[in-house]
Amino acid sequence: MKEAEINGKTLLIEGFKNVNIKNIDSFLKLAKENTEGCHLQFFDSTLIAGFDHLYFAAVNAVKAFDEGYGISKDLAVEVLLYASGQHQISKAIELLGIKPDSRQIAVLIIADTRQKAFDALKKVAQLLRGEQCEKVVELTDQKIRKIRRAFDIKDPEIEATLRNSEKDALTSLLIERAALLATEA
Repeated sequence: MKEAEINGKTLLIEGFKNVNIKNIDSFLKLAKENTEGCHLQFFDSTLIAGFDHLYFAAVNAVKAFDEGYGISKDLAVEVLLYASGQHQISKAIELLGIKPDSRQIAVLIIADTRQKAFDALKKVAQLLRGEQCEKVVELTDQKIRKIRRAFDIKDPEIEATLRNSEKDALTSLLIERAALLATEA
């Protein structure tokens, strides 16, 4: 699990493996009801390029909300939009949202206090009934091709950004796309 602070709010990001959610809508409703006062977002972690990918999406979303230029009326949805680099909620959900066949999930929680965030994570873990596993959030060699295809990232983009590794370049490109989303709003 990773923890950070953004503008006085606590951010938690945790991964879960071996998850089996039969009814996504019912699960999301139940999760929201059991974590009142927190902002929750769930991602299919197979397309998440590590902690920084979600952290910077959250930073941009919180900033957009605090400064009044958010695309969505919901902070959790705003994080999804930034993480996906999409303006449309339906496209963002299609790209990064959880689906009935999602087995590896990243959970992002934003709360006003650290205690609320950790309480929410505990409740989400009980609902998911999967195994907590930070590694499913990490960018692996196996994820690179799938992420590049899903986000339509071409070789010239990677080469122009390549400093240390393809992983670093890919993560940087996704963070840059999220930042560009803010300028287009």
